[in-house]
Amino acid sequence: MLSVVIPIFNEEENIPAFHAALDKALSSIPEPVEILYVNDGSRDASLERLVTVQQKDSRVTVVELSRNFGHQAALTAGMSTAQGDAVVLMDGDFQDPPEVVPHLFQAWKSGAKVVIANRSSRAERGIRRMLFPLFYKILRWLSDYPIPLNAGIFGLLDRQAVNAINRLQESNRYLPGMRAWVGFPTAFVAYDRADRAAGEPKQTFSRLFKYAADAIFSFSYKPLRLGMALGVVVLTLALFLVMLGLAAAMIGLPFVRADYFLIFLAVLFLGGIQLVCIGLLGEYIGRIYDEVRHRPLFLIHHLYRSEGAQTTALSEEIHALTKSESAA
Repeated sequence: MLSVVIPIFNEEENIPAFHAALDKALSSIPEPVEILYVNDGSRDASLERLVTVQQKDSRVTVVELSRNFGHQAALTAGMSTAQGDAVVLMDGDFQDPPEVVPHLFQAWKSGAKVVIANRSSRAERGIRRMLFPLFYKILRWLSDYPIPLNAGIFGLLDRQAVNAINRLQESNRYLPGMRAWVGFPTAFVAYDRADRAAGEPKQTFSRLFKYAADAIFSFSYKPLRLGMALGVVVLTLALFLVMLGLAAAMIGLPFVRADYFLIFLAVLFLGGIQLVCIGLLGEYIGRIYDEVRHRPLFLIHHLYRSEGAQTTALSEEIHALTKSESAA
């Protein structure tokens, strides 16, 4: 069975048309299909429209989270609930075209355990169009792991890869990096990333900045090493100037002048380096704090599933855990 996981946050304008397009794309797949919409605390009529879709289509399961936990947590909730032998992850705003899903499925049937939808082009405009390529260039340089670039969450995971990612319980998640970290034979399917069909982008710049920080700090120690290297360079320069000053004093040259402006610049420069390094340490320490608290990544408020639908032991366990937490 193929499972398709779609996180939804305030997408009431897109839901009916998106489901119709997805239904048309899935009609070419002969195997049974399950569609999971994860309502990530939407504040509009998204949940009502998802429930209407679920009542008309028995293949649909709606996972309602107790609040907005974020894009990556919503995807994790869908992966934990999905029952398929392969799981497709995609967004529900038409930027990930549903017609690409059969191509992902065929690549999986050909033997790939992970199929990544690689973006040949992007339809974003303005500052987003400039920032995304810049982010991928920085990630390529900083990452300690070979993470495929120009690829988001859109893709397919074999059940073995899904189970491996579900075992990774880190709080600050970057699923494209986790997908690369678990390995497994990988195939690529190229597509053109479209613009949103309706509405405004739900990923604000602050959310995108956090997403970029999760990608960098979760898969790279280079910022820490860069701070240490910068400290070594400044220390070496300071020692060189001290030795130069001593040598000048020994031969009677006026090397050091009482110039307060230069002193001010030196203090400001060294203080700036220290603050940057402390900030980098704070990012890593904050993420360590998130991990040691070990809070759940998401809480499921309700599952809307057709009667008689098969349920795996894992999803039953998650549902029971959620109900017991709600009762507590």
